[in-house]
Amino acid sequence: MATLSTHVLDTASGRPVSGVAVSLEKDGGVVARGMTDGDGRIGQLAGSLESGRYRLVFELKGPFFRRVALDVEIGADPKYHIPLLVTPFGVTSYRGS
Repeated sequence: MATLSTHVLDTASGRPVSGVAVSLEKDGGVVARGMTDGDGRIGQLAGSLESGRYRLVFELKGPFFRRVALDVEIGADPKYHIPLLVTPFGVTSYRGS
């Protein structure tokens, strides 16, 4: 079983993004929801995740990017951290530690 955490950072301003609604979906259903805190983080969006494909959805309030969905594969590792980096001109993500 694995855990998943995330954070959102505005790399144009160098500041965390608070108040972003984040959901984790599997097979079309929501398995977890959270909201980024003042530091742009959700320390544990989900725990006890079984292996499989999930969709991590960020509901942004930006002027262009409004919703970002990432399809990820959860495996045997016990911990997953998936940050989202945003600017008015782009978004990117990576698997953090």
